[in-house]
Amino acid sequence: MNATEYDNWYKTPKGRWIGKREVETILAALRPQPGESLLDVGCGTGFFTRELTAATTGMAAGVDLNPEWVAYARHRDNGRASYQVADARALPYPNRSFDLVISITALCFIQEEAAALREIVRVTRRRFAIGLLNRHSLLWLRKGTRGGSGNYRDARWHTPREATALFRHLPVRDLEVYSAIQAPDGGRLAQLAEKWWPPALTTGAFLLVTGEKEDYQNTRFMSARMTTSV
Repeated sequence: MNATEYDNWYKTPKGRWIGKREVETILAALRPQPGESLLDVGCGTGFFTRELTAATTGMAAGVDLNPEWVAYARHRDNGRASYQVADARALPYPNRSFDLVISITALCFIQEEAAALREIVRVTRRRFAIGLLNRHSLLWLRKGTRGGSGNYRDARWHTPREATALFRHLPVRDLEVYSAIQAPDGGRLAQLAEKWWPPALTTGAFLLVTGEKEDYQNTRFMSARMTTSV
C-alpha cells in the first residue's frame, strides 16, 4: 500500500470512525495544555500529526524512516508541523525537546522497539502516548494469528501487561492503559458497542499506553525557582 492509498483509507466510513476514535483516545490520554509542543515518531503519512495539531496550539513535528511518506506528509500538512526523515532509534533532538511525544503503532514494526522507546522517553518533557496493537482483541484473532495478514503481516502484538512492562527501568511514572476499537468492522453495532464498553476492559484493537516523564515535576519546579530568582 502506498502513502496515498493508506491516507485515503481514513476518508472511508470505517476509516473515518476508527481514526476519530483513536484521536479521541490519544487526546484524552495526553491532556495537552495550551502551547505545548508535539512530536509524532513514525508519523507515516502524517494523519495523526495533522489531526492532533488541529486540536492543539503548539508547534509540532513528525519523523519517519520512509522518505516517500515524509514527502506525502509535508504535502498534506496544514502548515502547523514540520517533517523530516529520521530513525526512531536515534532521534535527532536533544533531551526533553517536546512537551508531548506520540508514536502510533510504529513500534509494532520496529525490530529494536526498546531502543525506539528509550529515544521517545528521552526527548519527552512532560507526557507521552504509545499506540500498540492489542493481542487481547478481536482484531488479533482476525488479522494477527500465524504471522499476520495484509497490513498486519509481521506486526508485533502486545497484551496490556506486556505494554506496560516495556517501560520497566525507564524514567516514567503514572502509566495508564487505554484501549479503543472493540469491534474493528466499524459498523453501526461496532460504534454502539464502543460507546458502552466498560473502560476497565482493555480489549480494543488499539492499545494506548501513556504516562508522565519522571523528572517533569522536578524540572518544572527548578524552572519556576530560577524564574523567581531572576
